[in-house]
Amino acid sequence: MSSILFIGGGNMASCIIGGMIANGFNADNIMVSEPGEESRQRLEKTYGIKTMADNQAAARQADLIVLAVKPQIMRAVATDLALTLDHRPAMVSIAAGIPLSALENWLGNSAAIVRAMPNTPAMVLSGATGLFANPQVKAEQKAIVEKIFSAIGYACWVDTETQIDAVIAVSGSGPAYFFRIMEIMQKVGQELGLPEQIARDLSLKTVLGAARMATESGTSATQLREQVTSPGGTTQAALQSFEQQNLEDVFRKAMNSALERAEVMSADFGSATK
Repeated sequence: MSSILFIGGGNMASCIIGGMIANGFNADNIMVSEPGEESRQRLEKTYGIKTMADNQAAARQADLIVLAVKPQIMRAVATDLALTLDHRPAMVSIAAGIPLSALENWLGNSAAIVRAMPNTPAMVLSGATGLFANPQVKAEQKAIVEKIFSAIGYACWVDTETQIDAVIAVSGSGPAYFFRIMEIMQKVGQELGLPEQIARDLSLKTVLGAARMATESGTSATQLREQVTSPGGTTQAALQSFEQQNLEDVFRKAMNSALERAEVMSADFGSATK
């Protein structure tokens, strides 16, 4: 089994490690390099893994390294690690907005690099992650990366790096879209006379149930919508109002705004390497 190192022991790294262990990864093969002593102690106690405070020393022992640090410090972390990568470990970045060109500049053009875009439901093992690898990543390395991110939900490979920005617009930012819908449903439910807690619970359980139906039934979202929409009924009245307000166009504009922001972030990090 490969030795897997996480640089950074924050929330996303912690939830990925938890999913890995829950899905059969051996804790002895997982290590975290983290400067905070309190965080190291928490990770050791929770998962039974080894932790260190020295990134370079930890990197020399790893077959695969997950860069789980904030985008703002990625350059400093990556350039420091570049001095220790003679053994050619696979490198995985989970930072949004940092293109391969920047990572290759910091880590070396020969580095095997995967860009991963997980989302926050990974914290409850229901994440959705898009993956893209540069040509240096070997098939066996891709298999390990896919296994890691499948441990926290759904993982898929995209064909081009530009599609990672689309992943950000769909699933990376997507949970917030549904959180906003939940907020609105609860608020309007209260306006219609429901107590706050009941409005909240009905909204949350409805979203959860709809997601499970769409996931588990094998039926398309379009068919499910049609099944629940009786001619002349309450659901049809609500959906007609959505159509009149051009809900699809609202979502299209919002998701394209997310895409455009992701592209700007990539361009900014890319230009910073020149």
